[in-house]
Amino acid sequence: MSLGFGEILVILFIVLLLFGAKRLPELAKGLGRGLREFKQATSEIQDEIKSATDLDEPVNKVESKPAGEGDK
Repeated sequence: MSLGFGEILVILFIVLLLFGAKRLPELAKGLGRGLREFKQATSEIQDEIKSATDLDEPVNKVESKPAGEGDK
């Protein structure tokens, strides 16, 4: 389900009636700030998950030399 152009205009008109023209920039600024914080939080969570899964991968084992070869 997606919103069409007409539906968005109706919603914006109702918001304009409810809050008034003077408060709209303040609301838009708060909405933008909230979206920015949400994106930052989701990227931090993705980074944490990626780093946690990277730690779960097996570490390459160091090949050991047969006894007597490294003693020369």
